Amino acid sequence: MPITRAFCVLLLLVGCATNEGLTKDDKELPFSTHYDGKHFKNTNGSDKAAGDIAKFLWQSLWSEKPWPKAVDNAPADPLVARVTEGIRITYINHATVLIQTVGLNILTDPVWSQRVSPVSFAGPKRVRAPGVPIEALPEIDVILVSHNHYDHLDTHSLTTLRQQQEKEPVIISGLGNAKLLKKLGFAQAIELDWGEQHNVGNATVHFVECQHRSGRGIHDQMKTLWGSFVIETPAGNLYFAGDTGYSPHFKAQGERYGPFALSLLPIGAYEPRWFMKDIHLNPEEAVRAHRDLNSEQSLGIHFGVFQLTWETIDQPLIDLEEALREQQMPQTAFWVLEPGAWRTVIPSDQ
Repeated sequence: MPITRAFCVLLLLVGCATNEGLTKDDKELPFSTHYDGKHFKNTNGSDKAAGDIAKFLWQSLWSEKPWPKAVDNAPADPLVARVTEGIRITYINHATVLIQTVGLNILTDPVWSQRVSPVSFAGPKRVRAPGVPIEALPEIDVILVSHNHYDHLDTHSLTTLRQQQEKEPVIISGLGNAKLLKKLGFAQAIELDWGEQHNVGNATVHFVECQHRSGRGIHDQMKTLWGSFVIETPAGNLYFAGDTGYSPHFKAQGERYGPFALSLLPIGAYEPRWFMKDIHLNPEEAVRAHRDLNSEQSLGIHFGVFQLTWETIDQPLIDLEEALREQQMPQTAFWVLEPGAWRTVIPSDQ
């Protein structure tokens, strides 16, 4: 029922009765200029009042659009273990993308679970299988986790990855997440503040500001830091947004780190706008973010797998096509991939 799903989405975005990982390696807070002593905070945007939450639940009774129960994936080509040139991007599902550059395999927000929820019997359930089985992944050197919401930090998938990898990957996330990640077996759990960086192989990974929130339980709301990633590689710079609303941070990051060979930008889970605007881009805003970032190409992610909000399963693609047309941008600049499909990106200056 819509009200049940809406309530589960609120648990996903606002919190539920669990409590995992609160501080930076169990040290005393505060530890950041955007931490007020109790919570992290966005530079822009605002939290929703109790009345807004009640309105969202009530309107969900008739506003949520139907989704199919299952969507088949097209057959996918086998992955390569390593690449010898350029940047190879394989879209797996939701915000999970395999990025392969020379000498480095990077995985973003790994999610293979059937539900993105604190419980296995309720909450958003996938309608599409991951485009790549988790056991078919090549060796992973780096895992990036943008924030700790259940559809981005999936403990079951991370545990499976840790167990099946011969060499332990480095896992990088925002402040406050290392405690949980180390519980999952990642000794190399790196947590960063906005503006901090970590070198891995021939790449530099920057954790940068975005506009979202965090929390896996009632007691840890906004206690860990959310963010986006800039990945500087010899083959070109990449941007992984994670989850975010639209704000001036895109232009600032484009000026500081751009141009980008490719940006991974979310285009789904955005209706109703009055409730989701501060924390989730819609396709029109994603195209604007692409311009702000000075990105040569962008891949749309975060759609068509889990029903998190009110739009239909194909509405993000319809709205993206319209946004590209209205902003006079070719579809070759901002595109999507089927789960399991891949594309090689070579920057224009190479």
